[in-house]
Amino acid sequence: MTDSALRVLMIAPTPYFADRGCHVRIYEEARALTALGHEVCIVTYHLGRDMPGVRVVRTPQIPWYNKLEAGPSWHKPYLDILLLLKTLAEIRSFRPHLIHAHLHEGALIGSVIKMFYDLPLLFDYQGSLSGESLNHGFFGATSPLMKMFKGLERFIDRRADLIITSSDKGRQELVDDWGIVSDKVINLIDGVDTEIFRPHRRSEARRELGIPEDVKLVVFLGLLNRYQGVDLLLEAISQIKAQAPDIRFLLMGFPDGEYRKKAAEMGIDDSIIFTGRVNYDRAPFFLCAGDLAVSPKLAKTEANGKLFNYMACGLPTVVFENQINREILGDDGIYVEYGNTSALAGTIISTIRDDGLLRQLSEKLRERAVELHSWSARSKKLISVYQQLLALRGSNFPNKKMH
Repeated sequence: MTDSALRVLMIAPTPYFADRGCHVRIYEEARALTALGHEVCIVTYHLGRDMPGVRVVRTPQIPWYNKLEAGPSWHKPYLDILLLLKTLAEIRSFRPHLIHAHLHEGALIGSVIKMFYDLPLLFDYQGSLSGESLNHGFFGATSPLMKMFKGLERFIDRRADLIITSSDKGRQELVDDWGIVSDKVINLIDGVDTEIFRPHRRSEARRELGIPEDVKLVVFLGLLNRYQGVDLLLEAISQIKAQAPDIRFLLMGFPDGEYRKKAAEMGIDDSIIFTGRVNYDRAPFFLCAGDLAVSPKLAKTEANGKLFNYMACGLPTVVFENQINREILGDDGIYVEYGNTSALAGTIISTIRDDGLLRQLSEKLRERAVELHSWSARSKKLISVYQQLLALRGSNFPNKKMH
């Protein structure tokens, strides 16, 4: 580590790494910073697996808690207390220049740390806390818990020195709906490692999956739940099977037990290959088996990180029309009316039958990923945010002394 390098302590209140959206952002940020010569330490829960190249420190083992999927939990309060204690212990040995807190719980822990150490706090915002809880069915829109969570969210948002968001929609939400000063919020959308995620080995992937070369294949990668649009996707697959029974779907993600059962009940299980959880380093290989990708995500306040992976692999992509998807895919996405399963089904059929369009979009999307969305470019912007953060707090860059 050079004298000009930073020590960044990341707080990740999640079972990192579990091969899903926010974990990919955490990992790729940390990996890109490390490649630039900075030192990163991620403090996280006891669950998950370590990824190469980045130091990870974990809370003590809790044998009865093994939830890897996203969403709120009543176990979170005591898990986050353990995470706070572990973070405080790590600060004394790691001596970071700044705190980079992921998710609202991480930012809350960071705000407590500010009471003990004079450390700048960056909040990596990836969606509304109350909105996510509502999306996951943790409580209803009129529940007293909704009011309580909104109050907590408003408090947390105001405690950070700076906030970065994974979409411009998220930035607008913080400014317009939560009253955060616009200068305090910076949009830093997700990116992709275009050396790892790239078009390659289609025949090898299909051979391993047992899919013939001539089969038209639609791929999905991500968490399998309602707010990712998987229920609507199954409805669309039912319609597609009635009109184009030769089209197959590769659904990669977890938890998949409920959806396997639902697909069988709907009589569409013969049109779908469920892989279960796919490790991040294997995702590019399996994605490249597809002709077309789909992401019918319903949540409007969260980023849609899988689109970067689709794009880098040269996969034409069908999505619902919204601001976040437009920001990522631009004019090269294939858009359908939000929540309209008939439009989704019809567009998938017409697009996957048009080989010329598929080739054209594949080239454009790959170029867009390389030119606009590489993590190497994102990491340089993140460093500039760190510089702004340290200057805002009156700290020297990077040789900050802890009090």
